[in-house]
Amino acid sequence: VQLQASGGGLVQAGGSLRLSCAASGRTFSSYATAWFRQAPGKERELVARISGYSTYTAVSDSVKGRFTITRDNAKNTLYLQMNSLKPEDTAVYYCAAAVSYARVSHTPEYWGQGTLVTVSS
Repeated sequence: VQLQASGGGLVQAGGSLRLSCAASGRTFSSYATAWFRQAPGKERELVARISGYSTYTAVSDSVKGRFTITRDNAKNTLYLQMNSLKPEDTAVYYCAAAVSYARVSHTPEYWGQGTLVTVSS
């Protein structure tokens, strides 16, 4: 499956952005998907994940209550709604996919190219 992330940009602290990840090539609903991020000088971290039919979702503690992960299988698209953004949310955000909900959290098989989110204070 091919993934292409979009929607990043520059936003002030307290603002919102919605990231999208368009998928193509395979049956999108067969894959669990996730958002990761990597800030400058830091390791890549899991932000949120969602199972193929949205039965299961999880977000990291650092974004809980502010970020929401959803997907639309009819549109082959994954989303990340980010509210109440903080400067520490500044990072390159990557979408990813894997054959299982468990696997997507640590060893995704497919990655998108990343989209930069910059939150100014």
